[in-house]
Amino acid sequence: MDNGSILVATLYCIGLMLGMSFLGMGIGMGILGSKVAEAVGRNPETKSDIVHSVMTILIVLAIFLLILFAFTFLLLFYNPLVV
Repeated sequence: MDNGSILVATLYCIGLMLGMSFLGMGIGMGILGSKVAEAVGRNPETKSDIVHSVMTILIVLAIFLLILFAFTFLLLFYNPLVV
């Protein structure tokens, strides 16, 4: 394989990784939001505890997304497959 086809395959995979990660995070956040609304609707006095737990989960998801960005930039600019 020449360098051009390796770069095209790398960019395709990076786009796929980013697209699937955003799709998964969007679906996960939507399900999480619906479950939070359901839990607060059933028991309103536990709202602060639930919101703190959800914020912790969202911070962890954001950190995972930043790690994914770091990995994709590593693949973009320091591609080990291209000699």
